[in-house]
Amino acid sequence: MSDDARPPRRSRGPLLSWLALGCALVVLLVAMAQRRDEPVGDRTVGEVTRVGVVDGASVPAYLGAAADELARLDAPDGWALVSFGDYLTPARVATTLAGAPVSAVVARVPLPGRQTEIVRIAALRLPDDVVGGMAEVAGRKDREAADYRARAAAPAAAADAGLRRRYDTDAAVAAREAAGYRSGCACVYAAVVRGAPAVLRALAARAGVRAVDPAPEVTRLDRTVFTPPLPEQRDVARPPADTGADAGGGMGDSSEAAPTVSAPSPTGRARVAGSASPNPAPTS
Repeated sequence: MSDDARPPRRSRGPLLSWLALGCALVVLLVAMAQRRDEPVGDRTVGEVTRVGVVDGASVPAYLGAAADELARLDAPDGWALVSFGDYLTPARVATTLAGAPVSAVVARVPLPGRQTEIVRIAALRLPDDVVGGMAEVAGRKDREAADYRARAAAPAAAADAGLRRRYDTDAAVAAREAAGYRSGCACVYAAVVRGAPAVLRALAARAGVRAVDPAPEVTRLDRTVFTPPLPEQRDVARPPADTGADAGGGMGDSSEAAPTVSAPSPTGRARVAGSASPNPAPTS
C-alpha cells in the first residue's frame, strides 16, 4: 500500500491538553478541600487586653472613670474587675462577693516596706478555692525561701557580704509570704467577676467594694492582664516602697509615699500587641 492510501493520523495535541487541564483541576479541588479541613489559626495570639489602673496613673481618676463606665453600661453579661478597699481574708471575700459568679481573685501578702509578689488565684468556689490556692502558693514560697538560703550559703555569697545579705532578706520575705498564705491571711484585694449591669452595680454598692471596673471587651481571660489598685494606693498607682526595712516582724500595710498628681483620667485598659503574660506581674 502506498503512503497516500494510509488513513490520516489523528493529532494528540488537543487530547493531551484536555488531560493536563483535568489533572490540574483535580489537584486544585483536593488542595481546597484539605485547606478547609485545616484548623484556622488563632488570630488573637500575642494580643493582650489590660484591665485596671495604669502604672503611674491617678488612682482617683481611674476610680471615677470606672464608676462612670459602670453607670453607662448596657451590655449583656460581661466580665468586671472588682477592687476592695482593704485586704480581705478568704471568708470575707466570700461574704463580700456572695451571689456573684467569680473566676479569680488577686492577692499579695502586705508586708511593711516590702514589694511582694502579686498572684492570681482561680476561684470558682468561695472561700474553698481561695484557701486551696493560697496553700499552693505557700508551698511555692517555701521552696523559694529554701533556694535563697542555699544561695546564701554558697561560696559565691560567702565572699560577698552584700550578696549574702540580699539572699538572706529574700529568704525571710519568702518565708513570711508562705506563712501568710498558709494561715489564710487578709491578702486578697481584688476579684474578677461576671454579671449583668444590674448585678455589677449592686456589687459596687456593697460594703468593702472600692470599685467595679466593667470590661465588656474581654472575651478571653487567659489573654487578659488585670491590674487593680492596691488598697493603700490613694493618689498614684505605683509599687509599694521597698524600703529594705528589717525583714522581721508581723504583717501589715505596705508602705507607700505616693505624691498627688493631676494626670488626665486614664482609660484604665488598652489592647496591646505583644507576648506579655496575661498573669499579673510580680512586684518583687
